[in-house]
Amino acid sequence: MGLLNLFSREKKERLDQGLEKTKTSLFTRLSKAVVGKSTVDDEVLDNLEEVLVTSDVGVETTLRIIDRIQKRVAKDKYLGTSELNSILKEEIAFLLQENNVGDTADFSLTGSPKPYVIMVVGVNGVGKTTTIGKLAHQFRKAGKSVLLGAADTFRAAAVDQLTIWAERVGVPIITQGMGADPASVAYDTVKSAIARNSDVVIIDTAGRLHNKINLMNELSKIRKVVQKLIPEAPHEVLLILDASTGQNAFEQAKQFTAATEVNALALTKLDGTAKGGVVIGISDQFKIPVKYIGVGETMEDLQPFNRFEFVDSLFTDSHP
Repeated sequence: MGLLNLFSREKKERLDQGLEKTKTSLFTRLSKAVVGKSTVDDEVLDNLEEVLVTSDVGVETTLRIIDRIQKRVAKDKYLGTSELNSILKEEIAFLLQENNVGDTADFSLTGSPKPYVIMVVGVNGVGKTTTIGKLAHQFRKAGKSVLLGAADTFRAAAVDQLTIWAERVGVPIITQGMGADPASVAYDTVKSAIARNSDVVIIDTAGRLHNKINLMNELSKIRKVVQKLIPEAPHEVLLILDASTGQNAFEQAKQFTAATEVNALALTKLDGTAKGGVVIGISDQFKIPVKYIGVGETMEDLQPFNRFEFVDSLFTDSHP
């Protein structure tokens, strides 16, 4: 039990460190929002609205949070500004709960079909290949056999990078090289996974956004060929977003959710940005569970998203 607690504590510490830039920026702004005020009044709420919007939470989500706090102010009559952090923590956690945002991803895949097929989508440069490598590592650590499929065949670098990650993590990979038909690679990967009795299949896909019709057609084709082998696959369409791009991540989420049936999100590079609030806004607006967040460079720094831990890290002042 002590060892479990140690792992859990280390994970939380990494999360705290990964969100440090966002937290510092947030607390600086929150301090200014309540300066000279002892109670939460209209002026404080106006200032808070600005803080949340400029922290990349997004306008719609910010208005929902402010509305919830206004209701509490009306009900409790006297809310001290010293309580603002705990109020924000509670309301944002409840908001994420209402949106059916899961608390943890289960790397043991309890009750999941076998092979469990994950199709990974997202633009180039968001950390897609790195996230796939880290996912493979986490599944392997949980005792699962993993097979990768290099279906981003439009860039030689994408196939090469995924091959390097496969070697690093110690998992097999199916490739056909640059210029191959992505759907053909996906088909071969799933067929091979069935033959090998693999637990998990992770298929990389091309990250081009300049032509949405081509993207949509390509992702649909991959889905259809995979379904010839496993009718309910892919079980997970995981969209990777770079949290450091802030509002641009919202736009990418719009494009990809229009192009294919995304049912899970991973937000990367949270450790390098002050825009961590984007996690709250994206999970709220798209009603798609955030399953993973990237909070550092190591393989262990891709964490299952837990809304309580995330909100706690974001709104607990470590610099009193």
